[in-house]
Amino acid sequence: MPQPARLPAAVGLPLALAAGMAIPAQARVNGELGLALDDSLAAALVSFGVGLAVMIVVSAILPRGRAGFAQILPSLKERRFPRIYILAGVIGAWFVLTQTLTIAVLGVAVFTVATVAGQTLTGLLVDRMGIGPGGKKALTIMRVVGAVLTIAAVAWAVSPKLSGTGGTGDWLLAVLLPLSAGMAMSFQQAMNGTTGMHYGSPVTATLLNFVSGFAALLAVWLVKVALSGTGNPLPDTWWYYLGGPLGCIFIGVGAMLVKTLGVLLTSLGLIGGQLIGSLLLDVFFPAPGSVVVAATVLGTALTLAAIVVATLPWNMPGFRPGRRRRSR
Repeated sequence: MPQPARLPAAVGLPLALAAGMAIPAQARVNGELGLALDDSLAAALVSFGVGLAVMIVVSAILPRGRAGFAQILPSLKERRFPRIYILAGVIGAWFVLTQTLTIAVLGVAVFTVATVAGQTLTGLLVDRMGIGPGGKKALTIMRVVGAVLTIAAVAWAVSPKLSGTGGTGDWLLAVLLPLSAGMAMSFQQAMNGTTGMHYGSPVTATLLNFVSGFAALLAVWLVKVALSGTGNPLPDTWWYYLGGPLGCIFIGVGAMLVKTLGVLLTSLGLIGGQLIGSLLLDVFFPAPGSVVVAATVLGTALTLAAIVVATLPWNMPGFRPGRRRRSR
Protein backbone atom coordinates (compact mmCIF):
# COMPACT_ATOMS: atom_id res chain seq x y z
CA MET A 1 0.00 0.00 0.00
CA PRO A 2 1.43 3.45 -0.90
CA GLN A 3 2.26 5.65 2.05
CA PRO A 4 -0.01 8.69 2.48
CA ALA A 5 1.50 12.15 2.52
CA ARG A 6 1.75 13.51 6.04
CA LEU A 7 -0.36 16.46 7.05
CA PRO A 8 0.33 18.11 10.42
CA ALA A 9 -2.54 18.04 12.91
CA ALA A 10 -2.15 21.84 13.25
CA VAL A 11 -3.26 22.08 9.60
CA GLY A 12 -5.57 19.08 9.36
CA LEU A 13 -7.76 19.79 12.38
CA PRO A 14 -8.71 23.34 11.31
CA LEU A 15 -9.64 21.90 7.90
CA ALA A 16 -11.78 19.27 9.63
CA LEU A 17 -13.48 21.99 11.70
CA ALA A 18 -14.21 24.01 8.56
CA ALA A 19 -15.60 20.96 6.75
CA GLY A 20 -17.73 20.03 9.76
CA MET A 21 -19.38 23.46 9.64
CA ALA A 22 -20.90 22.42 6.31
CA ILE A 23 -23.04 19.75 8.02
CA PRO A 24 -25.50 21.99 9.92
CA ALA A 25 -25.70 24.32 6.92
CA GLN A 26 -26.55 21.32 4.74
CA ALA A 27 -29.17 20.15 7.24
CA ARG A 28 -30.79 23.61 7.25
CA VAL A 29 -30.83 23.77 3.43
CA ASN A 30 -32.15 20.23 3.00
CA GLY A 31 -34.75 20.85 5.69
CA GLU A 32 -36.10 23.86 3.82
CA LEU A 33 -36.05 21.90 0.55
CA GLY A 34 -37.94 19.05 2.23
CA LEU A 35 -40.64 21.47 3.39
CA ALA A 36 -40.93 22.96 -0.08
CA LEU A 37 -41.21 19.52 -1.69
CA ASP A 38 -43.34 18.09 1.14
CA ASP A 39 -41.05 15.05 0.87
CA SER A 40 -37.89 14.68 2.96
CA LEU A 41 -36.70 11.65 1.02
CA ALA A 42 -37.04 13.54 -2.26
CA ALA A 43 -35.03 16.40 -0.74
CA ALA A 44 -32.22 13.99 0.15
CA LEU A 45 -32.34 12.57 -3.38
CA VAL A 46 -32.14 16.03 -4.94
CA SER A 47 -29.25 16.93 -2.62
CA PHE A 48 -27.32 13.82 -3.66
CA GLY A 49 -28.18 14.43 -7.31
CA VAL A 50 -26.83 17.98 -7.26
CA GLY A 51 -23.72 16.80 -5.40
CA LEU A 52 -23.19 14.09 -8.00
CA ALA A 53 -23.47 16.64 -10.82
CA VAL A 54 -20.92 18.89 -9.07
CA MET A 55 -18.47 16.01 -8.62
CA ILE A 56 -18.80 14.95 -12.26
CA VAL A 57 -17.87 18.47 -13.36
CA VAL A 58 -15.01 18.73 -10.83
CA SER A 59 -13.66 15.31 -11.86
CA ALA A 60 -13.74 16.32 -15.52
CA ILE A 61 -12.03 19.69 -14.98
CA LEU A 62 -9.25 18.78 -12.53
CA PRO A 63 -6.31 16.77 -13.90
CA ARG A 64 -6.13 14.76 -10.67
CA GLY A 65 -9.83 14.06 -10.98
CA ARG A 66 -9.40 12.67 -14.48
CA ALA A 67 -6.35 10.67 -13.43
CA GLY A 68 -8.20 9.28 -10.42
CA PHE A 69 -11.19 8.32 -12.54
CA ALA A 70 -8.87 6.35 -14.82
CA GLN A 71 -7.69 4.36 -11.79
CA ILE A 72 -11.14 3.08 -10.80
CA LEU A 73 -11.22 -0.04 -12.99
CA PRO A 74 -7.53 -0.93 -12.46
CA SER A 75 -8.02 -0.60 -8.70
CA LEU A 76 -11.00 -2.94 -8.79
CA LYS A 77 -9.38 -5.45 -11.13
CA GLU A 78 -6.18 -5.58 -9.10
CA ARG A 79 -8.11 -5.71 -5.81
CA ARG A 80 -6.07 -2.92 -4.29
CA PHE A 81 -8.79 -2.68 -1.63
CA PRO A 82 -11.92 -4.70 -0.79
CA ARG A 83 -14.43 -4.08 -3.56
CA ILE A 84 -17.19 -3.33 -1.10
CA TYR A 85 -15.39 -0.07 -0.30
CA ILE A 86 -16.77 1.35 -3.54
CA LEU A 87 -20.20 1.32 -1.89
CA ALA A 88 -19.17 3.66 0.95
CA GLY A 89 -21.68 6.23 -0.30
CA VAL A 90 -24.53 3.91 0.74
CA ILE A 91 -23.57 4.71 4.34
CA GLY A 92 -24.14 8.39 3.60
CA ALA A 93 -27.51 7.51 2.12
CA TRP A 94 -28.34 5.51 5.26
CA PHE A 95 -27.39 8.52 7.42
CA VAL A 96 -29.75 10.77 5.47
CA LEU A 97 -32.50 8.17 5.52
CA THR A 98 -32.27 7.70 9.31
CA GLN A 99 -32.48 11.48 9.62
CA THR A 100 -35.72 11.62 7.63
CA LEU A 101 -37.15 8.68 9.58
CA THR A 102 -36.32 9.75 13.13
CA ILE A 103 -35.94 13.54 13.41
CA ALA A 104 -39.69 14.01 13.87
CA VAL A 105 -39.65 11.53 16.79
CA LEU A 106 -36.27 12.27 18.36
CA GLY A 107 -35.65 15.92 17.56
CA VAL A 108 -32.33 17.25 16.28
CA ALA A 109 -30.68 17.22 19.73
CA VAL A 110 -31.13 13.52 20.50
CA PHE A 111 -30.30 12.65 16.88
CA THR A 112 -27.01 14.56 17.16
CA VAL A 113 -26.00 12.95 20.44
CA ALA A 114 -26.78 9.46 19.08
CA THR A 115 -24.78 9.93 15.88
CA VAL A 116 -21.83 11.56 17.68
CA ALA A 117 -21.72 8.74 20.23
CA GLY A 118 -21.73 6.10 17.52
CA GLN A 119 -19.18 7.88 15.36
CA THR A 120 -16.77 8.57 18.24
CA LEU A 121 -16.85 5.05 19.66
CA THR A 122 -16.33 3.32 16.32
CA GLY A 123 -13.66 5.87 15.44
CA LEU A 124 -11.58 4.35 18.22
CA LEU A 125 -12.33 0.84 16.94
CA VAL A 126 -11.58 1.60 13.28
CA ASP A 127 -8.26 3.21 14.17
CA ARG A 128 -7.32 0.30 16.42
CA MET A 129 -8.15 -2.22 13.67
CA GLY A 130 -6.17 -0.24 11.09
CA ILE A 131 -8.98 -0.19 8.53
CA GLY A 132 -8.08 3.29 7.29
CA PRO A 133 -5.05 4.14 5.13
CA GLY A 134 -3.12 5.53 8.09
CA GLY A 135 -2.74 2.04 9.56
CA LYS A 136 -3.28 0.99 13.17
CA LYS A 137 -3.30 3.65 15.87
CA ALA A 138 -2.81 2.78 19.52
CA LEU A 139 -5.81 2.89 21.86
CA THR A 140 -4.16 5.34 24.25
CA ILE A 141 -5.56 6.86 27.40
CA MET A 142 -5.62 10.34 25.86
CA ARG A 143 -7.57 9.18 22.80
CA VAL A 144 -10.16 7.42 24.99
CA VAL A 145 -10.46 10.45 27.29
CA GLY A 146 -10.83 12.74 24.28
CA ALA A 147 -13.58 10.53 22.85
CA VAL A 148 -15.51 10.40 26.14
CA LEU A 149 -15.15 14.16 26.62
CA THR A 150 -16.48 14.74 23.12
CA ILE A 151 -19.65 12.73 23.76
CA ALA A 152 -20.19 14.53 27.08
CA ALA A 153 -19.53 17.94 25.51
CA VAL A 154 -21.98 17.39 22.66
CA ALA A 155 -24.64 16.19 25.11
CA TRP A 156 -24.07 19.34 27.18
CA ALA A 157 -24.19 21.62 24.13
CA VAL A 158 -27.56 20.25 23.01
CA SER A 159 -28.99 19.74 26.53
CA PRO A 160 -31.24 22.84 26.37
CA LYS A 161 -33.09 21.21 23.47
CA LEU A 162 -33.38 17.80 25.10
CA SER A 163 -36.05 19.03 27.50
CA GLY A 164 -38.50 19.29 24.62
CA THR A 165 -38.13 15.62 23.72
CA GLY A 166 -41.09 13.33 24.19
CA GLY A 167 -41.31 10.44 26.64
CA THR A 168 -38.57 7.85 26.76
CA GLY A 169 -40.80 5.14 25.32
CA ASP A 170 -41.44 7.23 22.20
CA TRP A 171 -37.83 7.42 21.07
CA LEU A 172 -35.74 4.79 22.89
CA LEU A 173 -36.06 2.30 20.03
CA ALA A 174 -35.83 4.98 17.33
CA VAL A 175 -32.51 6.24 18.71
CA LEU A 176 -30.85 3.00 17.58
CA LEU A 177 -31.16 4.14 13.94
CA PRO A 178 -29.01 7.32 14.19
CA LEU A 179 -26.68 5.47 16.56
CA SER A 180 -26.09 2.86 13.85
CA ALA A 181 -25.68 5.59 11.23
CA GLY A 182 -23.04 7.33 13.36
CA MET A 183 -21.20 4.06 13.92
CA ALA A 184 -21.20 3.39 10.17
CA MET A 185 -19.84 6.86 9.35
CA SER A 186 -16.44 6.04 10.87
CA PHE A 187 -16.15 3.06 8.54
CA GLN A 188 -17.23 5.27 5.63
CA GLN A 189 -14.42 7.71 6.34
CA ALA A 190 -11.88 4.88 6.56
CA MET A 191 -13.17 3.39 3.29
CA ASN A 192 -13.04 6.75 1.53
CA GLY A 193 -9.52 7.44 2.75
CA THR A 194 -8.33 4.05 1.50
CA THR A 195 -9.98 4.25 -1.92
CA GLY A 196 -8.93 7.88 -2.39
CA MET A 197 -5.32 6.95 -1.72
CA HIS A 198 -5.37 4.18 -4.33
CA TYR A 199 -7.17 6.35 -6.87
CA GLY A 200 -4.60 9.06 -6.22
CA SER A 201 -7.24 11.65 -5.37
CA PRO A 202 -10.02 12.14 -2.77
CA VAL A 203 -12.02 13.71 -5.62
CA THR A 204 -12.63 10.27 -7.14
CA ALA A 205 -13.58 8.75 -3.79
CA THR A 206 -16.07 11.58 -3.27
CA LEU A 207 -17.49 11.11 -6.78
CA LEU A 208 -18.14 7.41 -6.21
CA ASN A 209 -19.72 8.20 -2.84
CA PHE A 210 -22.31 10.30 -4.58
CA VAL A 211 -22.83 7.67 -7.29
CA SER A 212 -23.60 4.86 -4.84
CA GLY A 213 -25.50 7.09 -2.41
CA PHE A 214 -27.66 8.56 -5.16
CA ALA A 215 -28.42 5.08 -6.54
CA ALA A 216 -29.47 3.84 -3.10
CA LEU A 217 -31.71 6.83 -2.41
CA LEU A 218 -33.21 6.65 -5.89
CA ALA A 219 -34.20 3.02 -5.34
CA VAL A 220 -35.88 3.83 -2.01
CA TRP A 221 -37.60 6.92 -3.44
CA LEU A 222 -39.02 4.94 -6.38
CA VAL A 223 -40.55 2.50 -3.93
CA LYS A 224 -42.05 5.40 -2.00
CA VAL A 225 -43.46 6.94 -5.19
CA ALA A 226 -45.05 3.62 -6.11
CA LEU A 227 -46.71 3.44 -2.70
CA SER A 228 -47.69 7.05 -1.99
CA GLY A 229 -46.93 9.18 -5.06
CA THR A 230 -44.73 12.26 -5.41
CA GLY A 231 -44.67 15.52 -3.50
CA ASN A 232 -44.54 19.09 -4.78
CA PRO A 233 -42.60 20.19 -7.90
CA LEU A 234 -39.05 21.52 -7.55
CA PRO A 235 -38.95 25.07 -6.11
CA ASP A 236 -37.28 28.07 -7.78
CA THR A 237 -35.27 29.21 -4.74
CA TRP A 238 -31.63 28.74 -5.75
CA TRP A 239 -30.07 28.18 -2.33
CA TYR A 240 -32.32 25.17 -1.70
CA TYR A 241 -29.89 23.25 -3.93
CA LEU A 242 -26.69 23.99 -1.98
CA GLY A 243 -26.99 20.86 0.15
CA GLY A 244 -25.19 18.73 -2.44
CA PRO A 245 -22.12 21.01 -2.80
CA LEU A 246 -21.87 21.27 1.00
CA GLY A 247 -21.87 17.48 1.15
CA CYS A 248 -19.05 17.43 -1.40
CA ILE A 249 -16.94 19.54 0.95
CA PHE A 250 -17.66 17.33 3.95
CA ILE A 251 -16.98 14.00 2.21
CA GLY A 252 -13.99 15.22 0.17
CA VAL A 253 -12.15 16.85 3.06
CA GLY A 254 -12.87 13.85 5.29
CA ALA A 255 -11.45 11.46 2.68
CA MET A 256 -8.31 13.60 2.43
CA LEU A 257 -7.71 14.04 6.17
CA VAL A 258 -8.35 10.49 7.37
CA LYS A 259 -5.15 9.40 5.64
CA THR A 260 -2.94 11.12 8.19
CA LEU A 261 -5.15 12.22 11.10
CA GLY A 262 -6.82 8.84 11.43
CA VAL A 263 -10.54 8.17 11.71
CA LEU A 264 -10.99 9.28 15.33
CA LEU A 265 -9.29 12.69 15.06
CA THR A 266 -10.98 13.38 11.72
CA SER A 267 -14.33 12.53 13.29
CA LEU A 268 -13.66 14.73 16.33
CA GLY A 269 -12.68 17.65 14.10
CA LEU A 270 -15.82 17.26 12.00
CA ILE A 271 -17.95 17.03 15.16
CA GLY A 272 -16.38 20.21 16.55
CA GLY A 273 -17.04 21.99 13.27
CA GLN A 274 -20.64 20.79 13.34
CA LEU A 275 -21.22 22.35 16.77
CA ILE A 276 -19.48 25.59 15.77
CA GLY A 277 -21.55 25.78 12.58
CA SER A 278 -24.76 25.14 14.50
CA LEU A 279 -23.85 27.86 17.00
CA LEU A 280 -23.10 30.38 14.23
CA LEU A 281 -26.38 29.57 12.48
CA ASP A 282 -28.31 30.06 15.72
CA VAL A 283 -26.58 33.41 16.29
CA PHE A 284 -26.66 34.93 12.81
CA PHE A 285 -29.43 32.99 11.00
CA PRO A 286 -31.63 31.64 13.79
CA ALA A 287 -34.45 29.23 13.05
CA PRO A 288 -37.86 30.09 14.55
CA GLY A 289 -37.82 29.39 18.28
CA SER A 290 -34.05 28.77 18.53
CA VAL A 291 -32.23 30.34 21.49
CA VAL A 292 -28.49 30.45 22.24
CA VAL A 293 -27.81 29.70 25.92
CA ALA A 294 -24.67 29.29 28.01
CA ALA A 295 -24.76 25.47 27.86
CA THR A 296 -24.57 25.56 24.06
CA VAL A 297 -21.53 27.88 24.05
CA LEU A 298 -19.72 26.09 26.89
CA GLY A 299 -20.48 22.65 25.45
CA THR A 300 -19.01 23.72 22.12
CA ALA A 301 -15.90 25.03 23.89
CA LEU A 302 -15.55 21.74 25.80
CA THR A 303 -15.76 19.84 22.49
CA LEU A 304 -12.80 21.83 21.17
CA ALA A 305 -10.92 21.11 24.41
CA ALA A 306 -11.64 17.39 23.96
CA ILE A 307 -10.12 17.51 20.48
CA VAL A 308 -6.97 19.08 21.96
CA VAL A 309 -6.83 16.31 24.58
CA ALA A 310 -7.11 13.62 21.90
CA THR A 311 -4.24 15.16 19.92
CA LEU A 312 -1.78 15.28 22.83
CA PRO A 313 1.36 13.17 22.19
CA TRP A 314 0.65 9.54 23.00
CA ASN A 315 4.28 8.50 23.13
CA MET A 316 4.72 10.29 26.45
CA PRO A 317 5.76 8.08 29.41
CA GLY A 318 2.71 6.85 31.30
CA PHE A 319 0.24 7.35 28.43
CA ARG A 320 0.78 4.03 26.66
CA PRO A 321 -0.40 1.06 28.70
CA GLY A 322 1.88 -1.95 28.48
CA ARG A 323 4.92 0.11 27.43
CA ARG A 324 7.91 0.56 29.76
CA ARG A 325 10.59 3.16 29.46
CA ARG A 326 13.90 1.71 28.49
CA SER A 327 16.72 2.40 30.88
CA ARG A 328 19.86 3.70 29.27
